[in-house]
Amino acid sequence: MNLILPLKGEYFDQIKAGTKTEEFRLVNGYWKRRIMGRTYDHIVLMRGYPKRDDAERRLVLPWRGWEIRQICHPHFGPEPVSVFAIDVRHNKDVAAQPYGYLIVAAETGIDEFSI
Repeated sequence: MNLILPLKGEYFDQIKAGTKTEEFRLVNGYWKRRIMGRTYDHIVLMRGYPKRDDAERRLVLPWRGWEIRQICHPHFGPEPVSVFAIDVRHNKDVAAQPYGYLIVAAETGIDEFSI
C-alpha cells in the first residue's frame, strides 16, 4: 500500500531537488487515521494532480516513517502546531522507520502533549 500526497509545486520541487527532507501534515483526526499505526511500501508525492502518465510530476520514494513535531510555519498560522513530519529523504543509506515516533522540540517549552 502507498501513501499518496499531492503537494504545492514549491514543496514538490524542493523535495525533488533534495533540499526539503520532510513533508508536514497537521496532527488531526484525518491524518491520524491515515498515518498512525500504519506502514506503507512507498510514499507517492505528486506536484498537484498530474495526469496518470505524467512521471515528471510524480516522485515515488520508499516509506521511511514519521515523527510528531511542534513547528511554526506560515502555512499553519502564527502559533506552534503539532505536525506529522514525514521523512521524504532520497538517501538510500537512511534506515527505514516502520512506525512513527514522537519528538517534542525543546524550544517550544512543551513537556508533553497528547495526540
